Amino acid sequence: MPRVRKGSARTQARKKLLKQARGYFGTNSKHWYRARNAVIRGRVYAFRDRRFRKRDFRSLWIVRITAACMMRNTRYSRFMDGIKRAGVLLNRKMLAEVAIHDPKLFDKLVELSNKHAKAIAAKA
Repeated sequence: MPRVRKGSARTQARKKLLKQARGYFGTNSKHWYRARNAVIRGRVYAFRDRRFRKRDFRSLWIVRITAACMMRNTRYSRFMDGIKRAGVLLNRKMLAEVAIHDPKLFDKLVELSNKHAKAIAAKA
């Protein structure tokens, strides 16, 4: 049985990997061995950071809502508690957008939140 060399398959694999490494700095985009490590490391970071991005954005939305609440003399925790008790189904992303782009509506949401928070406090 004749010996089979990888020939074109190996060339194609290397071309594919170097294409994925395009734009990397220095030898990380030119040499196959360094490019392979760089591409693997890049994929690991991409996988991890897709989860980190969700955490980062959630904390950003909370900071924005907190700032908007402080401007209206209320606290974030009381505001969110009142919103949930009032049955408003807006998530933090939408509340942050409303706080930035529609302050009048956010004022109404704060009033609604305070009303429901006080109603519960009065019962207790």
